[in-house]
Amino acid sequence: MAAIGISSPLQESSADSPTSNTSSIPTKKIKKKAKERTHHCLECGKSFAESSILKEHQRIHTGEKPYQCTECGKSFSHKGNLKKHQQIHSGDKPYVCSDCGKNFNIQSQLRLHQRVHTGEKPYQCSDCGKSFSHKGNLKKHQQIHTGEKPFSCSECGKRFRDSGPFKAHQRVHTGEKPYQCSECGKRFTQLMNLQRHQRVHTGEKPYQCSYCGKSFRDGGNLNKHQLIHTGVKPYRCSECGKTFKARGPFKAHQRIHTGEKPYHCSDCGKSFKQRSHLQRHQRVHTGLKPFYCLFCGKSFSDKSTLTNHQYIHTGERPFDCSTCGKSFTQQSSLLQHQRIHTGEKPYYCSECGEEL
Repeated sequence: MAAIGISSPLQESSADSPTSNTSSIPTKKIKKKAKERTHHCLECGKSFAESSILKEHQRIHTGEKPYQCTECGKSFSHKGNLKKHQQIHSGDKPYVCSDCGKNFNIQSQLRLHQRVHTGEKPYQCSDCGKSFSHKGNLKKHQQIHTGEKPFSCSECGKRFRDSGPFKAHQRVHTGEKPYQCSECGKRFTQLMNLQRHQRVHTGEKPYQCSYCGKSFRDGGNLNKHQLIHTGVKPYRCSECGKTFKARGPFKAHQRIHTGEKPYHCSDCGKSFKQRSHLQRHQRVHTGLKPFYCLFCGKSFSDKSTLTNHQYIHTGERPFDCSTCGKSFTQQSSLLQHQRIHTGEKPYYCSECGEEL
């Protein structure tokens, strides 16, 4: 039986074409012609194919955020960003890592996370060749080469490479502490400081020393501790050559040479080289005495004063004279005693010049 020929719209149209070659029949897989970008942004000149996309783009310039979260009131410029945000409240994390089972709110977060397992680092620095798993990390790194610090504090002029440290710095001026501990109510300027503090309550010490097994609540404290094993002192003062294990003491030391006193008391205006010295001084104004003696309950404004006081109860005399073996509860008492052996007389009478 002869097959009945049924003509399709494609076959009919091919009859009108200049050639009858069936291989030239167009299919649905052929991409549509790109739309002309006729919608232009008056602010930056960028062009778009559709007016709706232009409107979304213009919100970058206007700051308009028409999509608001009904749970917390936070606003967004794009509807898609609102939907992603709402998953925080709903707890919905539909994207699961097949390697470790970790869940994510959005697919892009899962893709970034998977590079932890694959080791993929697709973003390479053109200056030094170093590779990164995140584009944002590459951009931050490149500022090391360019020296660029695009974020400037309007209060003090200090500049930053990254928006995170910049925002955290601004809270020094505003006094804002948006992160609160649910256990004790203490507030913090940075989320990482809250997370570190919460380990005081949980007892968690996730950072372990590979040399001795000692655990720490904070990664920075682990790094400092490991320098005991390695003996490395990576911070060197360019003025006097003194070396330091940690960045904090190194910076504090540099202020001896510069004379800088960046920490100011809001009560009396007195300035200090170190934050800890300011905090200790402020207790003069507040009357706060947070250090308690476990033996008698007496309180002190300074930890070192408490330590010296506790020697009364323990009988401990940790400072020994290397010449005669006599012991003292305080280092200042030992230094004063040692002048008997050295004959040093550091004090002079301003009237007659006699050494005392």
